[in-house]
Amino acid sequence: MIKVENLKVRFYIENQIVEALKGVSFQLNEGEILAIVGESGSGKSVSCNAIMNLLPSYAEVEGSILIDDKNLTQLSKEEVRQIRGNVVSMVFQEPSAVLNPLIPVGDQILETVLAHKDIHYKDAKEMVLKAMELAKIPNPEKRFYQYPHELSGGLKQRVVIANAIVNKPKYILADEPTTALDVTTAFQILALFEELKEKQNIGILFITHDLGVVAQIADRVVVMYKGEVMEEADVYQIFDNPKSEYTKKLLSSRVFAL
Repeated sequence: MIKVENLKVRFYIENQIVEALKGVSFQLNEGEILAIVGESGSGKSVSCNAIMNLLPSYAEVEGSILIDDKNLTQLSKEEVRQIRGNVVSMVFQEPSAVLNPLIPVGDQILETVLAHKDIHYKDAKEMVLKAMELAKIPNPEKRFYQYPHELSGGLKQRVVIANAIVNKPKYILADEPTTALDVTTAFQILALFEELKEKQNIGILFITHDLGVVAQIADRVVVMYKGEVMEEADVYQIFDNPKSEYTKKLLSSRVFAL
């Protein structure tokens, strides 16, 4: 379980203090998809980056981030490194921003394996090919040697997902992973996340501003606004019987069928 308790994040920028998170609490269990939804600036991505310990040096963090009962805020850099990419992984919004254009995609995933496991190259490559297969990348042996520019946007995102699952993590944090994709490809990627939840029992924290996506894949939902949690409930309650006025406003402009 990932358990975030009373998480506060402040950014110190040019003699100003920006309170990005104001006491946020939620938990992610294995084998479920928890969607965090809210408009830009609500603190969705900051929450994600705090869990991954990817906040900039000018950020101050208070509260606790428990990953299987280990408090991330109290661990050493080496202990955090062992967790990141191994126990919990991340899928970013724009794959081109995280893939090195000069290195074949298979070798990039291979680096993730070798960063955490002392195994032979052949065994590591087998892990990579298996992850590419799970990510629904066609012809993994061929794609292994291709460069990012040779792949479509959808395939690049699948490579990023393969990289996230190659070490068999318990949890994946997905920060708006379908925003840059066309509708058909986005639908396929969402189906892939659902399959990873069902077949691999991975807990997925899914960051989005799209309520349609929430309706499609979420088991539970956290609604955020200006660094605070407005509401947390299962997906049916959020859409059928929202408690927060802010949640009601979010839903008021669209109709969803669950």
